[in-house]
Amino acid sequence: MSKFFNKYSEQINGYLFIFPAFLIIGLFGIFPVFFGMYMSVHKWKVFKGRFLGFENYQKILGDIGSFWIFILGLLIMIASYWVWSEFKDRMKRRIYCFIISILLLVISLYLINVSWATMMQTGDEDFLNSLIYIFYYSFFAITTEVGLGLLIAFALYQKLKGKQFFQMILLFPYITPAVMGGAVFFIIFGKAENSILNELIGLFGYDPQLWLFDKRKITEILFGVKIDGFFAGPSLALLTSILYGVWSYTGYYAIILLAGLSIIPSDLYEAAKAEGASRWQTFIKITVPLLMPIIFFLLLTGFINSFQAFNHIMVMKTSSAGETMDVVTIEIFDHFWDRVKFGYAAAEGVVLFIILNVLAISQYVIFRKRLMLQPE
Repeated sequence: MSKFFNKYSEQINGYLFIFPAFLIIGLFGIFPVFFGMYMSVHKWKVFKGRFLGFENYQKILGDIGSFWIFILGLLIMIASYWVWSEFKDRMKRRIYCFIISILLLVISLYLINVSWATMMQTGDEDFLNSLIYIFYYSFFAITTEVGLGLLIAFALYQKLKGKQFFQMILLFPYITPAVMGGAVFFIIFGKAENSILNELIGLFGYDPQLWLFDKRKITEILFGVKIDGFFAGPSLALLTSILYGVWSYTGYYAIILLAGLSIIPSDLYEAAKAEGASRWQTFIKITVPLLMPIIFFLLLTGFINSFQAFNHIMVMKTSSAGETMDVVTIEIFDHFWDRVKFGYAAAEGVVLFIILNVLAISQYVIFRKRLMLQPE
């Protein structure tokens, strides 16, 4: 026995060190996922009821087969991009790769469109619409947050006076409690003509807006044309909550990206300057490629976290905005808390879990090659 411990002492010590972390992650991270799946196939109202099988999923999705066709369409769309990025430089004639990619893209769009239309007709329309609203929130919030964070980090990396002060205040929005920040935004974006923001835009000659109380789509406000469906865009109320997300997380992302900038060798910038490269060229050719692993991490974790946005939206949502601010987390909370349908809410969570995994795969496929790029 002693020989065994002497031989594997390092491995045993390693497992003992990671056991507490594994126990915590397993108990509070992995177990709830599988327990939620277990709840989702039961009629669960406070206490476990009878076994329902896939009845909850049937109510949510209408046609479960259409949901898997929808997921297949997303995977084929990812495959179309993978084929193009992987084989465009390997084939003698790039046109063949292009045709295959376009064909896969057309097939994926057809499957997604048909399956989604079927689910909307037969499933829980409120939940399916909430997926669209959270996609709006995630896409506009994350792309803006990371983009602005990158520009702010690059600006603070330069030799500017007072940049230590700006670095200090960047995290203030991030550490501000979401409920308090949401309440302040609710006052700023009030519908009264004398609200703070309406007074501000009035100085530039713009008419007062209802902001959080306006359920009109942004395309209707900007272009005066009513568009139905996915391409109508978010409502003005939801766009306002997106602005809160941008305000809250941009500084946090800027700090992380600034830390990434600090480990880039200065010799690269000096060599680029000696070659006559402008700041914009060094930013595109050196900074962005070397920061791509960090950008990928922020996009991936930010996208997943934004799908779980809840606190500030709950504080800022108004009845006048209708269901346009009912993102998927609000919808799940409504079934779990207000309607006491634990099993139904768990089934909605499982559907969201599947979609998030597919989106995570898509981000990896898109950024996989860029993670290995070197500055030119």
